[in-house]
Amino acid sequence: MRSVAALALIFALLLSNLLGGCSFLPDVVDETASWSAQKLYSEAKEAMSEGAYDKAIKFFEKLESRYPYGRYAQQAQLEVAYAHFRQSDVPATIASCERFIRLHPNHPNVDYAYYLKGLANFNEDLGLLGYISNQDLTERDPKAARESFDSFKELVTKFPDSKYAADAATRMKYLINALAAHQVHVANYYLKRGAHIAAINRAQGAIKTYPDAPANEEALFIMIKAYDALGMNDLRDDTERVMRKNFPKSEYYVRGLNRELPWWKLW
Repeated sequence: MRSVAALALIFALLLSNLLGGCSFLPDVVDETASWSAQKLYSEAKEAMSEGAYDKAIKFFEKLESRYPYGRYAQQAQLEVAYAHFRQSDVPATIASCERFIRLHPNHPNVDYAYYLKGLANFNEDLGLLGYISNQDLTERDPKAARESFDSFKELVTKFPDSKYAADAATRMKYLINALAAHQVHVANYYLKRGAHIAAINRAQGAIKTYPDAPANEEALFIMIKAYDALGMNDLRDDTERVMRKNFPKSEYYVRGLNRELPWWKLW
């Protein structure tokens, strides 16, 4: 038994020495070790143009690490964010943009960081209310749309003269309509299931939060239907007057004219 233990000890010591002295293994050569900041940047940009985003990110990160105070370092941070964006890596894009905004709030290109952050969330939620997918919209979380809106709003508020401001404002309009339509869709979901109070609350919330959204036409219609189902005739009639004033040619009641039943009972 003692001989077995002694052999085990000797083997362990030999193994330790081998692992500790690996000089016989070839060193991994870093081809970029002697590259200048300009060389790293140009190689990274070339990788980007070829769609080799992982390679580009590696070069940009080495550039920032080796030349943190050089003129290329800050631009490299933005380039990394864009590379993540092209890879459709939303969390990494947003994290990179937020890092740049935090480190360089007065940088001449910080407006681009806000814009790219908004775009990342916008693309994440693109089609939220485009009715392309068969998924029930009540099952979708509009968090990305709200965060995208907030980023674009911050951009146009802080940098109204930015070259990205006009596009951001256009996307904000889409997002307002999308968020309002999501609320109205949920309200309609409640209405169809007989949850009339919940339907009214959702529809009212859409109207108050997004007063100019086209979806408010349907929101008013849902409220009229819900009030009628609850026997709240005064509120129903008041809502109808508001709807007729704001949407005089609404498709929801045009087909109901000259019928014995009230127009809202035809659906």
